[in-house]
Amino acid sequence: MSTALAAAAITAHAGPWAGPWAAGFGWVFFLIPIFWILFFVLLFTFVGRRWRRAAWSGEHPYGPPWARGASASAERTLAERFAKGDIDEVEYRARLEVLRANRPNAG
Repeated sequence: MSTALAAAAITAHAGPWAGPWAAGFGWVFFLIPIFWILFFVLLFTFVGRRWRRAAWSGEHPYGPPWARGASASAERTLAERFAKGDIDEVEYRARLEVLRANRPNAG
């Protein structure tokens, strides 16, 4: 009989201290690391997307050189060559069309 009383006393004593595990909510604690993992994944995704968008549009100083106004610079150089008489109008228009067709942000 003393063994049964001891077992009852232990389970009664451990009951309030068992916490959420006693009710079967132990799996909830896995949500904390999952939350933080998702938080950082979303943070890096949005920051990275914004960084890449700025780089491709030419707003970011570390973007690819062809996206940092190189297209406009090439058009200016072509216009200067046309103005100097180095190329004729047909060649100017053909090259300008090629430049504008190959522009990376021509969306």
